[in-house]
Amino acid sequence: MAGGAADTVRRDVSERSFLGAPPGDVLPATADPASFPTLPSSRIRPPLAAPPAKNLLVRIGTRLTRGLAAALSTEADRGTLFLFVPVLLAAGAILYYTAPGEPAFYALWASAVTLAVLTVMSRGNRLIQLALLSALIVMLGVLIAKFESWRAGTKVIGSEISTRLTGRVVLIEHQANGRVRLTVDVIATARPVLRHAPDRVRVSAREIPAGVIAGSEVVGVARLRPPSGPVRPDGYDFSFESYFDGIGANGFFLSGPDLVEASAAPGFAARFRAAVENTRAALARHIRERIGGVEGEIAAALVVGVRAGIPEPVNEALRRTGLAHILSISGLHMALVAATIMGALRAGFALFPDFASRRPVKKYAASAALVAIAVYLFISGSAVAAERSFIMLAVMLTALLFDRAALTMRNLAIAALVVIVWSPHEVAGPSFQMSFAATAALIGAYAWWSNREWMRATTPDDFHRPLAFRLVRKGLHYAGGLALTSLIAGVATTPYGAYHFQRISPFSLAANLAAMPVVSAVVMPAAVLGMVAMPFGLDGPVFDLMGKGLSVMLAIAEWFSERSPLDAVGIVPPGAVIILTIALAISALCTTWLRLAALPFLCVGLIWIGGRQTPDVLVSEDARLIAMRLDDENVAVNRSRPSSFTIQNWQRALQAADVMTPKNQAFAKPEVDGEPDMGFSCQSGLCLARHRSGAVVAHAGSGESAKAACDTADLIVVDDASVQDLCAGKPVAVITKRDLARRGSAEIFLLPDSAPAIDYAISEPYRPWHSQRQFSREARGLPPYRRLGQTSAPTEND
Repeated sequence: MAGGAADTVRRDVSERSFLGAPPGDVLPATADPASFPTLPSSRIRPPLAAPPAKNLLVRIGTRLTRGLAAALSTEADRGTLFLFVPVLLAAGAILYYTAPGEPAFYALWASAVTLAVLTVMSRGNRLIQLALLSALIVMLGVLIAKFESWRAGTKVIGSEISTRLTGRVVLIEHQANGRVRLTVDVIATARPVLRHAPDRVRVSAREIPAGVIAGSEVVGVARLRPPSGPVRPDGYDFSFESYFDGIGANGFFLSGPDLVEASAAPGFAARFRAAVENTRAALARHIRERIGGVEGEIAAALVVGVRAGIPEPVNEALRRTGLAHILSISGLHMALVAATIMGALRAGFALFPDFASRRPVKKYAASAALVAIAVYLFISGSAVAAERSFIMLAVMLTALLFDRAALTMRNLAIAALVVIVWSPHEVAGPSFQMSFAATAALIGAYAWWSNREWMRATTPDDFHRPLAFRLVRKGLHYAGGLALTSLIAGVATTPYGAYHFQRISPFSLAANLAAMPVVSAVVMPAAVLGMVAMPFGLDGPVFDLMGKGLSVMLAIAEWFSERSPLDAVGIVPPGAVIILTIALAISALCTTWLRLAALPFLCVGLIWIGGRQTPDVLVSEDARLIAMRLDDENVAVNRSRPSSFTIQNWQRALQAADVMTPKNQAFAKPEVDGEPDMGFSCQSGLCLARHRSGAVVAHAGSGESAKAACDTADLIVVDDASVQDLCAGKPVAVITKRDLARRGSAEIFLLPDSAPAIDYAISEPYRPWHSQRQFSREARGLPPYRRLGQTSAPTEND
């Protein structure tokens, strides 16, 4: 009974009473402040004075340290620290390649072990441990780059020489000028026998016999020379790239080549590579026949990576308009192939709703796309850019197979790690830098965009709106997305394009907006469908459609190229590019307020570029060509027909619009009071010019002709390696052919009232990719080889 009454009472009490205000008599009465006890006035402390500046700085430093630690902790929880691992590895590789000398293996291992021990011992302090771990990763990057350099071990000839070459063809490239370039694995050399013969060379010929394919054995007399260095300091180093590509010499056939019977059966790997190259050549030939003209050459480049047949004016138009990236098989092409395969398969699965609803058709499509891009990688020649893009896209498609987000910064970091560990030298090239910079910037911008509050708001249903309105809205969204993508990628890659090529594309955004819809919607889907239809003989109409799309793209490129202003930006300091790279990495990878740390680096990088110093004189590494910057945005040279490649590079570096050729006069020496910036005047192997600073620049073909300029010139360049002690005792800067043979091309700054400042492209002691320079005749101070009276063939070291 008692228990039942109690339950009745509990049921009568409403639970809402616990949520209402308590009765008034339950609250305590408000106390009278006058009734509070007080202290005597003598015991009341005066207000604290403002803290000294020292204590204030300490408090600010403490708060910043705590805030930094909290931000780093947040970044670590979000996995951001892992994203910086490839950045630090790349920094280590760059540190190795730019080191003044070759570091020893034992020193690098000792440094790495020391840093690892210190990292383990510093677990009590998170910031110190993070700094030591970062230094350890950088050191591992140095070790990886050092190991690749040792693994490459390319044998490079030291001097120009003619020899009878027997080799196996690896690659055949038909160039636009009608010549054929062969990459050949050297089997033997004769007359003379090269004691340090390279394993692989790249030689050109006017024509090759019918039946020569990859894997064929050819023989002919070839003129070989070592790979050249940069055309100017901080320029693109061809010897660096050739060393890691395994190319030990470049040259051309003086006679031949002739097709001969194979002396020995090649191995399986060589036969497989030859089969892939022959398949690529057959596909390229078929595509050219189907499409024809320049469009056929570009189609072959897009499908199988054969670009040698594209005329140079077309290449230049694409460069000036920022559309040259279309020719390089990279992330864009791989993504379009994968998207075409996935889209077609998912559309096909949608025709069978019962099957599609029960099966993971998205994973089936991703698997097929992965196979498709793997095949595309092989038929495209497996170039470095294609390999890097394949790795990145393969990681993303694999993520789809495991129900993970495909386009994430983590997947990009994994792809970068694979590339850096496998080919660390690629981090020094424009392809790696521009590709990963653009992708990281796009992913970072997309993440920031999607995290905005207004982006997460629900949008009204537009189904009830007119069809025209919806189509226009979708079109505007597509155009806006394409414009934003082009803008972000363009801004991210501009520092690297300006550094490596000294040019930017003023109309790049407009040209990409006009051309990329054609490439994305017509050209690349047609290329994929054409390859699928080719075995059935149904590819003709599809490739015809591809050719028409390429014609539209070329028309757009030529229209913008004709209206594009001068795109040269001059020399960009490498230090500024490094600083801007740090700013890009911080802004793209961080997710907290640490992004603001990119602003100081951005400002420093831009100020550095603005405060750059342009050289006054450039000298080629063969000592034959010299260029002087003039006041009227022109450049004066000492040769009537200078090397087009070299002078175009120098024009972009010096931001020169025109080239002033020399004047042949009766008297070569200019008057002391003559007008400056009038170009070179030449006579009897001596050319002189006066710079606007008042300095006189001279170029001489021999030591004898150079002596005539010792009294008037401030700088003399001598195309003679045997000259010594020229203008002894006189305040003249002398650069001989021996100096340039050993240290590469030079840039000179002519300073008023001081000696010219000379900077060479290559420093000593030599790195592995430059060590062959010391063996040339010019580097040893020997005169050119003469055949007069020679009865025997020259030896390699003659």
